[in-house]
Amino acid sequence: MEISAVIFDLDNTLMDRDHTFRTFSQKFVADYLGHVDEQKARDIVGYMRITDADGYREKQGFFEELVERLPWLERPNADQLFAYYKEHYMKEARLMNHALEAIHACQAQGYKLGILTNGHHEIQYGKVEHLELESYFDVILTSGEAGIKKPDPKIYEMILEKLGTTGEETVFVGDHPTNDIWGASQSGMRGIFLRRSFEWDQQLGIEPWHVINELNELEDIWQKVKK
Repeated sequence: MEISAVIFDLDNTLMDRDHTFRTFSQKFVADYLGHVDEQKARDIVGYMRITDADGYREKQGFFEELVERLPWLERPNADQLFAYYKEHYMKEARLMNHALEAIHACQAQGYKLGILTNGHHEIQYGKVEHLELESYFDVILTSGEAGIKKPDPKIYEMILEKLGTTGEETVFVGDHPTNDIWGASQSGMRGIFLRRSFEWDQQLGIEPWHVINELNELEDIWQKVKK
């Protein structure tokens, strides 16, 4: 079946989350822990990256751990840190390499475009707005808005309904084997796996339709589909 729509994940697919979180963490340490030396500051940034678990750590627990573990002069509470995160994190957002090229390549084929992302609606949508992506997409759906998150099958059906396409004519592009590729496949979508922090999980029992290292490889895929 021909392709009618492409759905993208956001974090570490359209947005370079590795860069974004590292830059945010450096600002966080400078603002809250300016009394520590440079090596200690680097260590704390590294610790934050590990305990954040690539964004899959539940935020309340993450900030509660920071409250307990970091060398504060004046200890904040988790709610204060979460408020700081919501104010500053999205401002550090940066597009993934070739993200706009990939979007334009999809547009050139006449595909409808969607974003499906897990996370707080305010934060995820704030990233989209900061990256100036909103105008490119027909549908943007966050788990915070939907009340369910990937890989719950209902969230993929929800975005397909909003796009007005079937799973068989829709492609999902993302970096997470389960949430992006396996989950989407349960609704009949073909998945393009973008290699970032995760290795492909053979225990999922499926293979991606394509595997790419950079988003600009999508244009070659679309050209081959047309032949």
